[in-house]
Amino acid sequence: MEENEIPEINLYSDGGAEPNPGKGGFGVIMSYKGSKKEFNQGFFLTTNNRMELMGVIYGLEKLKKKCKVNVFSDSRYVIDGITQGWAEKWKANNWYRNKTEKATNIDLWEKLLILISKQHEVKFNWIKGHCGHTENERCDELANLAINNNNLLHDEVYESNSQIGFQNNTKKITVEGDECRKCNTPVIIKTPKKRKLKSGQEYYYEYYLHCPNCKTLYMIEDAKRFI
Repeated sequence: MEENEIPEINLYSDGGAEPNPGKGGFGVIMSYKGSKKEFNQGFFLTTNNRMELMGVIYGLEKLKKKCKVNVFSDSRYVIDGITQGWAEKWKANNWYRNKTEKATNIDLWEKLLILISKQHEVKFNWIKGHCGHTENERCDELANLAINNNNLLHDEVYESNSQIGFQNNTKKITVEGDECRKCNTPVIIKTPKKRKLKSGQEYYYEYYLHCPNCKTLYMIEDAKRFI
């Protein structure tokens, strides 16, 4: 490679949370001239969309010099957010999606916009998930390995802004009818929509407790079902 030649990298990424919100993780594959490197990381509490974004950001931040990067993701949220100009529009509108609705994951969109506008030349490509794409399937595996790893990190921005209830608070929420920690409204049982279990997934939540007033969710041990 000539000294001034910009290397071209393929970046594959996938992420998710189980449940959503819940424990999350992302998997990333970086490919350059036939050589590949794999990365993953898990978090105690996050969302699907944050993991999809964070995977792409993590990969771009691994690059030590300016690169041409082809990003491949099955997340319409990530791909359309850039290619359709949504993120740029939200930013120009003081991070509002419309007159009343604030955009979500602002911290991550800000990071991504900086990386693709000032540090790298990035092209975003959507790929269909779970259709046999080799790198996408492997990224999914890496994300699930991260979710089930003991080395979990805190998604500090999400946790600080989240309405999700933690079991280490002083007020225990364990059964339907317990009072919500935030507003003292009796919680009710909610059953998640059926979802396809991912490879490597060790457990799922059969139900969760939900506050009908302030919308706080409580994931409880009694609802955990091991596969």
